[in-house]
Amino acid sequence: MTEKIFWENPYLKELDGRVVKNEYKDNSSYIELNRTIFYPHLAGGQPMDFGSINGKKILEVYQEEDRIIHVIKGEFKGNRAHMSIDWNRRWDLMQQHTGQHLLSSSFYRLFNAETIGIHIGEEYSTIDLKKPFLTDDEASQAEFLANKMVQSNFRVKSYLVDRAQLANLPLRRNASVEDDMVRIVEIDNIDYSPCCGTHVSNTGEIGIIKIRRWEKYKGKIRVEFLCGNRALRDYYWKNKYIYEIGKLLSSKDVEVLNSVNHLYASKEILERENRSLREELLDIKSQLLLKESFVEDDISYIIKKIHDGNIKDINYLASKLNKSNKLIQIYSIANDEIGQFLISRSDDLDLDLKEVFERVSNQIIIKGGGHKQMIQGASSLPILDNVIKIFIKEIKEKLGGN
Repeated sequence: MTEKIFWENPYLKELDGRVVKNEYKDNSSYIELNRTIFYPHLAGGQPMDFGSINGKKILEVYQEEDRIIHVIKGEFKGNRAHMSIDWNRRWDLMQQHTGQHLLSSSFYRLFNAETIGIHIGEEYSTIDLKKPFLTDDEASQAEFLANKMVQSNFRVKSYLVDRAQLANLPLRRNASVEDDMVRIVEIDNIDYSPCCGTHVSNTGEIGIIKIRRWEKYKGKIRVEFLCGNRALRDYYWKNKYIYEIGKLLSSKDVEVLNSVNHLYASKEILERENRSLREELLDIKSQLLLKESFVEDDISYIIKKIHDGNIKDINYLASKLNKSNKLIQIYSIANDEIGQFLISRSDDLDLDLKEVFERVSNQIIIKGGGHKQMIQGASSLPILDNVIKIFIKEIKEKLGGN
């Protein structure tokens, strides 16, 4: 059994221990100590501690029943172990986990919303609430109450109780473990919760709790939040961005949202106007293209090579001109080192262009596809002209056969 010193004193940064078992496999040492300050990975939803033993970096810490295993790269020799944890990480996780207790307690007190799942992540943390929906006002109330408890600097303590005594405690949630002794984290007679994580000693050490967002997730509400230094860093970059955006828009920070909404509405209007003007221009281009067409065997052809063209514009032109009578459109577009083509026929012609595409692809390397009336694709630029010649040949042969 490994003695969990991180329960007794989560603020302890270094500790000496004795090696109880040392197994070497897969070029790593799996070490069991008589006691440890290293928190095992995802015990109670909390990530593991980082750090070193005798100067060697810890790769993994995990729990097997009542034993905690420390994994170190390479061979570990000796029976004495000097442990040193990454304190910044430990402190961060203590802030997040204790903050989670306060936020869960707030939702439970205000809306009887039970926390049925938690995740203390590397960048942000979440709680899953047994609640059908969550409004902005409810989230604000829960956040406010949680921060009032932070500011009140309530004492946080932990202790082990016999399972039979659990019924005498006003637990916010039931114990998930079946151990005879259950660890309880109590926040100054306000919140009682079975928990095996590391926590700050007073709620004031959390600093601040901030809800970032929430969403419906598998029939529950998942709330994403930050505590302490994470919340401070989040506020820093958001404040900086709002300030910079405000300067660009010549707006005060509190007016940025209104300014952006106005700018977005103006953009929508301009885009609609631009789209309308573009379509008018393309309509004119379609008439000019039709004038450039030539007739062969009672069928009109538009064969056009375009430099630096937009395939979407060509698609629009082709679709519009397909309403014409007995018309074949063959476009080649040369952009940088890529050759593109678009081939279309009018509605009144009985010609399967998809079949034509397959015949051409058997003769030369092209990519693409489409349907009976329109196909498009690409080839290398040096062979684009040859690709178009083969398409023209196959189309004329197919039409002549009809």
